[in-house]
Amino acid sequence: MSQAHHRKKHPEAVRQQLLEVAAKLSLEKGPGSVTLDAVSQAAGVSKGGLLHHFPNKLSLLDGLFADLTDKLDQALAEKMRDDPEPKGRFTRAYIAVFFQPEGMADGEKWQVLTIALISEPHLRERWRQWVDRHLQENVGTDSALDTMLVRYAVDGLWLADLLGSPSMDAATRAAMMDKLLAISRL
Repeated sequence: MSQAHHRKKHPEAVRQQLLEVAAKLSLEKGPGSVTLDAVSQAAGVSKGGLLHHFPNKLSLLDGLFADLTDKLDQALAEKMRDDPEPKGRFTRAYIAVFFQPEGMADGEKWQVLTIALISEPHLRERWRQWVDRHLQENVGTDSALDTMLVRYAVDGLWLADLLGSPSMDAATRAAMMDKLLAISRL
């Protein structure tokens, strides 16, 4: 009997490893490098093992999307819990998580996902649904034009960071954040 039948299997750990390898490959070599063969080889997992978790590349990207949005939901919920002022609470959490480079865990994976969102209509639709869900949940507190303006400004900075646009110094970034936080309270 082979050792495969005797070793303990950890399907969630394997699944997470596959997601991490796919993200790393995409960052290092570009999204086109994320093939099922490349991911299985780099992860040290048989192609059958990868196919067990992700039957195709789109399902792998879907898995990465779900993993990251779950973490994003947790980060936003934590920031919202710490904010005693209801008006603009979601928007301030959005600022805290997306605006500050250290605010978002797995920032590199988000870069991968953002690139995938541009090229994959299915993922763009999932992102739209994610945003719509949060806006509906916070319609009474974060639907004013000012909060929308702030979120679009944060999205613009996120895109600028992703594209490697000239970075601003820490003092300017902090001043911009303070201004956006103030606008979220109007």
